[in-house]
Amino acid sequence: MNCRKAALVKTGRVARLVLCSAMLGAAVPTMALAIGGASGAKVDYQVQGKLGEVVMNPYDLAPLTAVIKNGGYVLKDVTVRIVPKADGQEIKYRVANKHLLTHGGIPVFGLYADYVNTVEVEYSKLFNGNWEQAKESYTLYAPPVYSEPNATKTLKAALFSGANVKKVDKKFSDRLYFVNNFLHKAGKGTRAVWNNPTGGALEWNYYPQNFIVDTKGEVRWYMKADSIYDLKSIYNAGVMMGFKQNNDGAMSWGFGQRYVKYDIMGKAIFNRELPAGYNDFSHSMDNSPNGNYFLRVASSNLKRADGRNVRTVRDVIIEVEPSTGFVKDEWRLFDILDPYRDVNMKVLDQGAVCLNIDASKAGHTMTAEELAKQDASDKFGDIVGVGPGRNWAHVNSVDHDAEDDSIIISSRHQSAVVKIGRDKQVKWILGSPEGWKKEYLGKFLTPVDSKGNKIVCEAGGSKCPGYENDEGGFDWTWTQHTAFKIDSKSKGDILYLSVFDNGDSRGMEQPALPSMKYSRAVIYKIDQKKMTIEQIWEFGKERGNGWYSPVTSLTEYQTDKDSVFVYSATAGADFDITTGAFKSDPNPYIMEFNYGSKEPAVEIQLKDTTGYQAMPFSVDKAFTNK
Repeated sequence: MNCRKAALVKTGRVARLVLCSAMLGAAVPTMALAIGGASGAKVDYQVQGKLGEVVMNPYDLAPLTAVIKNGGYVLKDVTVRIVPKADGQEIKYRVANKHLLTHGGIPVFGLYADYVNTVEVEYSKLFNGNWEQAKESYTLYAPPVYSEPNATKTLKAALFSGANVKKVDKKFSDRLYFVNNFLHKAGKGTRAVWNNPTGGALEWNYYPQNFIVDTKGEVRWYMKADSIYDLKSIYNAGVMMGFKQNNDGAMSWGFGQRYVKYDIMGKAIFNRELPAGYNDFSHSMDNSPNGNYFLRVASSNLKRADGRNVRTVRDVIIEVEPSTGFVKDEWRLFDILDPYRDVNMKVLDQGAVCLNIDASKAGHTMTAEELAKQDASDKFGDIVGVGPGRNWAHVNSVDHDAEDDSIIISSRHQSAVVKIGRDKQVKWILGSPEGWKKEYLGKFLTPVDSKGNKIVCEAGGSKCPGYENDEGGFDWTWTQHTAFKIDSKSKGDILYLSVFDNGDSRGMEQPALPSMKYSRAVIYKIDQKKMTIEQIWEFGKERGNGWYSPVTSLTEYQTDKDSVFVYSATAGADFDITTGAFKSDPNPYIMEFNYGSKEPAVEIQLKDTTGYQAMPFSVDKAFTNK
């Protein structure tokens, strides 16, 4: 029977084609044919330009990115431009050869969400021994921003409900800001705790909201974390924190029981569980000039002096090799500092102890009797208290000072910034000396004015002139976040340090009214030889309670523009005037200052979102640097 006769048996074009193909295959067994031709399946997807196909969200992590595949050509001299919206911000960058090779084409970053984007590319391509220059446009629709909802009554939008761009000086008009936020706890998470041994901070498990905004308040990148994150999995969940853009342009951070590094396109560089002896990463992953990472973790099994085994809480720093994951060193703060210093514990606002904001406890403090009884109990974990196994330190940043091979830590629950050497000895302490053991008293920095004259702080050293004086002046930091050395301005014994002074328990007390609280961004000059400290810049006290961030936030110097970036991350919420408790989500402030200026050059307020930290993001680092 031939094909023509077989066609008469069946009706319908599809059936005829199938039967004919089968019979041809039987008649000529040495041929391997596929629909589309002898070379393989037909390429039937749309190719817009002179290169290959476009792959949106190529690594399933960054929906506002794409790769224009190289189409089999060798490419060089590539420039990408995202055509801005009317009165929008242009994103334009050159692409280094390593990225063209790694992604198999041209990486596209900075698409507008829920918008038909025009992407202009210029490049040279090699074909048959000849280089051809080209300039063309691609039309790429990018989807709306999506963020997992958490069913709280304060949630109003994905990521944030709006951005009020109050001021952007021309010098900063090209800025992009990476924002590290998160939702409040959701019903899907927080269903597991450690019980072998007990304690730890595993209940920190919030869905991430990481994104990049331009100076017009538009989202130009966001993370859809599903491919690497599972809120219901112990080893794949946790709060994403400690983001840093490395010198190679990629982002490193950690969450829960993992620490990771990805490029901004979403391509994994490494994604690892914490080493077995440690648990509960949060807050800080510092990429040191020595090439290693310094992670703020906790001990996964500590034998206390009373014989009980516990997981500790935010009080261990480890140094790891990025290539191997080997732990090079550790700083066990419960052995180095005094985990039973309780003067700060007695004055902390229990409604804003950490990110576990409990409105029912706002304005309450712990008594000496409660703290004394606590150590006899078996209540361990993420609770304010003294002794290993409780949240006595709450270290929220670590910065490796490679110049003298020391670490600088910010301990929120001690209201202290401490420098510790490789030998595990304390070099200096920035903070009130009140309540410290005798062995530490020689380690405290002495406040001085610009002429070197000593400044006297009263009430055991806790109430300094800046606390009493409405015009400002020297003060310690209170429940602070981010203590970062300004490397480019520091040299030898002179060290410049930026800190975000949250301001809870200022002066070692709670104020008469919650509305009296305020936060500051502050820079100190420290003479490490003379053991003196001078406050050279501050901002925030003049903004009062409207700029107050009870938790989180960041202050960091930016070398590229000689500026200071500040994120007041939980400011601007609606508070209960009687207790200070949150009644709405915060409205954080993104600010950037010319170095030394008292007024911001950039001020953008995000609406209805809970912030942790933020920072300028460099497109040149991400794509152009070789």
